[in-house]
Amino acid sequence: MRQKPVFARHLAMDLGTANTLIHLRGQGIVINEPTVVAWETASGRMVAVGREAKGYLGRTPAGIEATRPLKDGVIEDFSRTRMMIRAFFAKVCRPVPFFRPQAVISVPTGITQVEKRAIVQAAVEAGVGKIHLIEEPMAAAIGAGLEIEDARGRLVVDIGGGTTEVAMISRSAIVCGETVRVAGDEMNEAIIAYLQRAHGFAIGENTAEECKMEAGSAWPVAGLPEAVTLSGKDLAANVPAEKTIAADELRQALEEPVSAVVEAVREVIDQAPLQMVDHVRQDGIVLAGGGALLAGLDHRIAKQVGIRCQRTAEPLLTVVQGSAIVLDDLRRYAKVCIA
Repeated sequence: MRQKPVFARHLAMDLGTANTLIHLRGQGIVINEPTVVAWETASGRMVAVGREAKGYLGRTPAGIEATRPLKDGVIEDFSRTRMMIRAFFAKVCRPVPFFRPQAVISVPTGITQVEKRAIVQAAVEAGVGKIHLIEEPMAAAIGAGLEIEDARGRLVVDIGGGTTEVAMISRSAIVCGETVRVAGDEMNEAIIAYLQRAHGFAIGENTAEECKMEAGSAWPVAGLPEAVTLSGKDLAANVPAEKTIAADELRQALEEPVSAVVEAVREVIDQAPLQMVDHVRQDGIVLAGGGALLAGLDHRIAKQVGIRCQRTAEPLLTVVQGSAIVLDDLRRYAKVCIA
């Protein structure tokens, strides 16, 4: 059902590589859609955004292009990103004369000034007045209910579509951290590459995502299917085909990106002050983001790092929920905003 626009309200936004979420004050999360835009190649006119635009990926009709304007956590296409942000805002927010709402938008750690300006400009063009930017791991920590303002160290691992951000947080600041361009999208690509290499079998990105969520894992987990049957193409015969892949093989296919995530966690622990590491050993590691939904990933991190690791209650929503909390108390959280 299409979201009916309401009169302008203050909003929080998680602008992710794979998904974009918008929380309207007083109404909750009203947008949770793929970060995809489709447009006419001749005129440049946008024809679809979000879930509808994702349907065009890999099968666009003549005269239409579709793309993800963000890649690996950074803006790859500034004009399409602005177009997409305006379209998402228009879906849920109707401008009101003489009233320009505020917005808190979460962004990757280390975002450039050019990228900041592009996001702010898009929001202003969509009718937003004051824009506040917050780094994603900080928003995840707040959304997870962590007390970020005291001196205690809190370790957050936010796994999105394009990047994994690991951050040690204390006194409303990121003490040290690592950002690696390995996350949900790279896990999908690893499955695609493995099937081509090991079986001469090709599948698309959506199929890779579906089988990852159905039977993929980072650690042996009870209750997962033992195998999954995929529709794709036999590359030798160049014909459509089906192939059944064991869950153990999927885990093998995911080994490289999963190992990269674990190594990033280790590196931040090595960089952090010893006292804060002690705090984390007592309190555990917090795992958020859509990539955290990979079965067994929390167990894999805990086993290899030697520290308890726990997913947030709703990993995919944690960042936007944290941004919404900041929106509701900007005075308290002024220090965590980077713009």
